[in-house]
Formats: sequence, C-alpha cells, structure tokens
Amino acid sequence: MEKAMIHSRLRRLISWTPRALVALLVTPGVALAEWGLNFPRPVSPIAQEQYDLHMLIMWIVTVIFIIVFGIMFYSIINHRKSKGVKAAQFSHSTKAEVIWTVIPALILLGMAIPSTKALIMMEDTTESNMTIKVSGFQWGWHYEYLDHGIEFYSKLSTPRAQIKGEEPKGEHYLLEVDNNMALPVGQKVRFLITSHDVIHAWWVPQLGGKKDGFPGFINEFWIQPTEVGTYRGQCSELCGKDHGFMPIVVDTMEQVDFDAWVAKQKSAAPS
Repeated sequence: MEKAMIHSRLRRLISWTPRALVALLVTPGVALAEWGLNFPRPVSPIAQEQYDLHMLIMWIVTVIFIIVFGIMFYSIINHRKSKGVKAAQFSHSTKAEVIWTVIPALILLGMAIPSTKALIMMEDTTESNMTIKVSGFQWGWHYEYLDHGIEFYSKLSTPRAQIKGEEPKGEHYLLEVDNNMALPVGQKVRFLITSHDVIHAWWVPQLGGKKDGFPGFINEFWIQPTEVGTYRGQCSELCGKDHGFMPIVVDTMEQVDFDAWVAKQKSAAPS
C-alpha cells in the first residue's frame, strides 16, 4: 500500500514538473521583473554583456538540469526492483568515463570563451571621455570629477525617523542621497576607486559598474550609460555597522544637461 502511494505521488510530481517549467517560460517579462528573479534591465554595454552572459549560462544549466533529472526520474520509474529489473554488474567502462569527461570539458570551454570576452571588455578603460575618482568612507562616498574640477560628498538622505520606524518608509528607502552623481549618456566614463578607511565596493546594477575600493590602492573600471534616467545602487562590501546606509544614486543625462549640471556645481562650490 505504501509503495503504491509513493509511486502515485512520484508520478504526479513528474507530470506537474513540465507544466511548471512551461508556465515559468511563458510568464510575461514584466511579471518576472516584479518577482525580482532576474538581473535588472541593463542600461550600459557592460551591464548588457553581463546580462547576456548570465542568460547564456542559465540556459545551458537549465538544459543540463532537464537532461540529468529526466534520465534520473526515468531510471527510477522504469528500472525499479518492483518491476523485476536487475541491476547490471560491472566495475569499469572506459567509454562512459571518456563521455563524462569530454562533454563537461566542452561545455566549460564553451562558457569560458564568452566569459573571457566579457572580462576583457570590463577591464578595458582605454579611450575614456572623462575620469571620476570615487573614494569610499564610513559611511558615504566622495566624488572627484578630475576633468571638470569639481568634487562633492554623497551620503544617505533617508530620514532617521523612517529608519527608526517612527514614520512610513519612502519609495526609495535607504536608496536616496543628498548629492546625486551625474553622468552624460553615450560617454565612456573611467572610474578610479579607492577607500579612506576599510574595503568598500561601488555598485550600480543597471549600469554594470562594480569594483572594490581598498585603502592605499586604486582600482579602475568604466561605465557608458545608454539611457537617460536615475539608477540606484549600494556599497556591496561589508564595511561595518552602517554598511547598509551607503547608497549610490546616479543621474544619467544628455550632454547639454550634463554641461549645465557641471556649471551649477562649479558656481555652488565655495571659493
């Protein structure tokens, strides 16, 4: 009786698995975005490259998962002892060992090629149009636009009352700052990142930029925004008790608006 119940449940599970996969695949992209199951929509060449690489490897892993578990469930159902199947008796198979060595090696090689291409692209900061130095500190960021002669600090602006739960949380709770960064659309921006105290990491997912800042060292990366908008990120390296209070907000804008922003920053700077 118990065996019959187990077999019945197993058949139901197997019959529902393909339906669940189909439902997931046909679910609208907007719904998936609301669930937060995937990367945010990329708005830079690096972020697009990261997204494409992620999706490529995800589909490869999905196919492997379906094949491996399909064979496993098929074997469990059709080669069980209750059906009178007897296990094969052997201790070695050169053919099997070659197959399970060569196929994974080819799969890994196939994934390594686009991964290497993406890594090389991410590290290429040549032919940049401007350079910004980013310095992390507990608990905020200092930005220096080296080609424009402006600098400012950027810190969390979420009211303390929201953090303490004394008033409702705002739309951008813990993801709002007193001074937003500004970047021109279509321009390749080189970032130099360091830290004044401990290790920090500057990260804005939609822009694809993420790099650790170490005290006494300079790391570099680049970003080239492709769309006008406001994009938010956070420090992604545990850096102390207020690590969660180090947001990043970047406004991307057309060149003419960026030039006006630069002029405004210079006029507001103390003489």
